[in-house]
Amino acid sequence: MRTFDPSFIIKNLNEDVSAVVEEKFTPKNSFADFEISSQLKDNVGRRGYTDPTPIQDQAIPEILAGHDVVGIANTGTGKTGAFLIPLIDKVVKNKAQKVLIVTPTRELAVQIEKELYSFTKDLGIFSTICIGGMPIRKQIYHLNRRPHFVIGTPGRLLDLCEQRCINFADYQTVVLDEVDRMLDMGFLPDMERIISKLPSPRQSLFFSATITDKVRAVMNKFTAQPVTISVKITDTLAKVKQDVVRVNGKGKTGMLIELLYSEEFEKVLVFGRTKRGVETLSRELTRNGFQAASIHGNKSQNQRQHALEQFKLGRVKVLLATDVASRGLDIDDISHVINYDLPETYEDYIHRIGRTGRANKKGTAITFVA
Repeated sequence: MRTFDPSFIIKNLNEDVSAVVEEKFTPKNSFADFEISSQLKDNVGRRGYTDPTPIQDQAIPEILAGHDVVGIANTGTGKTGAFLIPLIDKVVKNKAQKVLIVTPTRELAVQIEKELYSFTKDLGIFSTICIGGMPIRKQIYHLNRRPHFVIGTPGRLLDLCEQRCINFADYQTVVLDEVDRMLDMGFLPDMERIISKLPSPRQSLFFSATITDKVRAVMNKFTAQPVTISVKITDTLAKVKQDVVRVNGKGKTGMLIELLYSEEFEKVLVFGRTKRGVETLSRELTRNGFQAASIHGNKSQNQRQHALEQFKLGRVKVLLATDVASRGLDIDDISHVINYDLPETYEDYIHRIGRTGRANKKGTAITFVA
């Protein structure tokens, strides 16, 4: 990985994101065109989906056709809907089908299940979530009810497999989501163990924001003659204005507080490097009268989920997070991302600032430098 160097932002401090000339995407399909069940179409419409995003427009027909798909796309491109909609239709047409979705983080698994639930109204489709930090007995109970969809993190899924509560060979369709993040978090051995237990033939869907040599090696083991669909990160970040704030001897905390008093800082995600630093900063902001919450590895899953819900609902103005805890965050209307501490890598920087400027809205990313 490349070590992060903020100099490339500094070169473009005065670039106005509104000046970026973008070619308007015109989908080849509409949701009404897709050959999916009428009830599923109604559920999709009820969610407010009108025109497919680029990855949905390209991936849904291929998945419906039964092909393996590699999607190169980050969070915020509509990739969750791109694989859920055709897979739900697959189960509607054959209730014997079972789908396994593997994600790097608990938060992403929870978000995928929520989206799945919204799409499956009146379809008689059941799901369960298998993640760490939550009671395993309850997950075993739900697995015994033979759900159509299982969504989980690698470690917990393997724990359940060792207890013979889940058999990966039963899943004819498998999704690996945010594979690059799983590799970053050290899940390669777990992923290889899961892949080795999957049935053949099967339908395999593979999503990653980047394709490195390590990612490609997993992809080659997991998929067979896949259709590759790319939604470039540079395109998705075109709506993010990147800026730098020089601390120049001032305390970073005071500088952050000064920014947060501005009205345009409506819904702010702040990134710190360490769990301890993030928690300390969260308490300092609260003492200064800001509605703030934090998510990091020392928080329980329930605490993290509560903080996310409060932030989504607007009851918390500032959410502070470490990189690992923030993987897979899918939150609308974040006005600003602030890099309180510099990220360790360029890839982490791209991941961070991609939390804003989503769903055709503009956003601002600010990085503190000495």
